[in-house]
Amino acid sequence: MTEENSQPEITAAQGEPPTESTRQDLPAAVDAFAPSTKAAFREKTTLSEYMESLLVTVILALFGTSFIVQAFKIPSPSMEKTLLVGDHLLVNKFIFGGRGDAWYEKLLPYRPIQRGDIIVFKYPYDDHQHFVKRVIGLPGDHLKMVDQEIYINGKRLLESYVVHDSAAPYDILNYQFPPVGNQFLGSPAQQEWIKDMHNYVQGDEIVIPPDRYFAMGDNRDRSSDSRYWGFVDRDAIMGRPFLIYWSVEAKTEDYATQTSYPQRIAAILDTLMHLPARTRWSRMLHTVH
Repeated sequence: MTEENSQPEITAAQGEPPTESTRQDLPAAVDAFAPSTKAAFREKTTLSEYMESLLVTVILALFGTSFIVQAFKIPSPSMEKTLLVGDHLLVNKFIFGGRGDAWYEKLLPYRPIQRGDIIVFKYPYDDHQHFVKRVIGLPGDHLKMVDQEIYINGKRLLESYVVHDSAAPYDILNYQFPPVGNQFLGSPAQQEWIKDMHNYVQGDEIVIPPDRYFAMGDNRDRSSDSRYWGFVDRDAIMGRPFLIYWSVEAKTEDYATQTSYPQRIAAILDTLMHLPARTRWSRMLHTVH
């Protein structure tokens, strides 16, 4: 390039109008840098898009698991035959969100907790543990159990979902509730509940206080429920299971003994290796009632 041709480039950079020869040289100069510049721009744009998409996905996932739906698994047989050990559930955390005291709640798909609803809630004596049971008694109900039959406000409750295990150890609370006198002795009930329960007993019935619920397992003889630890607080209820999205053959011991990280990894690998054989295909995508 001659000095004559180079001079206009400097002038053009300083704001002077380029000559005809400059116009011919500019595309070549731009094209010389275009491939690397365009590639860097595309790479920067793509990375930015990926990061933005990832951030949106994380935010939506956090929002969904916090307010709408969450996954849980069943580690105990207390809800058999409705829910089996190894069932993996999706829980609707939105359905019981309303309290009936706000105008906008009429516009949202809220509904009150009803007798017979299966609920997931925080266990009253352990902040990090979740239980799944069925609502039997509502606030204000008078409840009692006589010979394994539940009576609500003097009427026998029909429970087609209940199963009894004749091999279960004898426990008075499987036959009579509330217990009379010292019948709690020898029962695995929480000591705090044993002391507090009598405050709610009227005659041979227990009266459920406001904003509390009486929950029991469907596998009535092998369920740790409100008979043993008391009422479920309204604020402790997280939601209602609505779908079994996966179910795998498992035992309670499979969950109880997997306390260390290596054990969890080994259990996951074992499940993956035997996934087709252990999956209960007939329970997949079944709704929960």
